[in-house]
Amino acid sequence: MKQNISRKEYARLVREYAPQVLELTMRLLRDCREAEDAAQDAFVKAYEKRSSFRGESSFLTWLQRIAYHEALDHLRRREPYMEDIDELTMTMEDEDLSTQREERILLMEETVEELSEKDQLLLHLFYYEDRPLRDIAYIMDTEPNTLSQRLSRLRKKLLLKIKEKENE
Repeated sequence: MKQNISRKEYARLVREYAPQVLELTMRLLRDCREAEDAAQDAFVKAYEKRSSFRGESSFLTWLQRIAYHEALDHLRRREPYMEDIDELTMTMEDEDLSTQREERILLMEETVEELSEKDQLLLHLFYYEDRPLRDIAYIMDTEPNTLSQRLSRLRKKLLLKIKEKENE
């Protein structure tokens, strides 16, 4: 991205990347209004700091890193006992799934919901968006090896929790 980007060009970038940025902030904040505020703050900050974009990553990855930190700032400002009103839910569109498989998927979704927002975001970026660990590490301001280890621990943790719930 050029340092002297026009407002018109920047507006195009906002239109192009808003869905991905909003999805990231929504995953962490789970509140539509707050996620929109964090996304807007991220775009403003990216515009103000556009000269610091060096092209070491894609523009989207750089922008999502800014959005990630903005969402964390919003989380820190929340009241300590504030409950998240909006629950993320997924519906199964494939009616041909067996009941057992449907139950296991719902159990997995329920178990994922019990993870921290950061762990949920990591799983989402890696498995649903198919982002490379290098990009996710940049967004989450950590090392790829650290995320690889964290993913491994998360898989084991999820498997154990799912098995426990199935045995209940």
